[in-house]
Amino acid sequence: MDAELRALEERVAQLVELTQQLRNDNRSLRQELARTTNDNKRLSEKVEAAKARLEGLLAHLPEEN
Repeated sequence: MDAELRALEERVAQLVELTQQLRNDNRSLRQELARTTNDNKRLSEKVEAAKARLEGLLAHLPEEN
């Protein structure tokens, strides 16, 4: 009976450790996702600004006949 209880305690301890590690991993992944989302938004804004500048430049070019 004592051996079974010790084995159960060990398994519970492993489960607690695994749960904590998964929580830490999840937190890290959420932070990475937030950074990546912000980077993506910033880069999209830069692309849109470059597109607007290019369209402005193209509007000033003489048309070919």
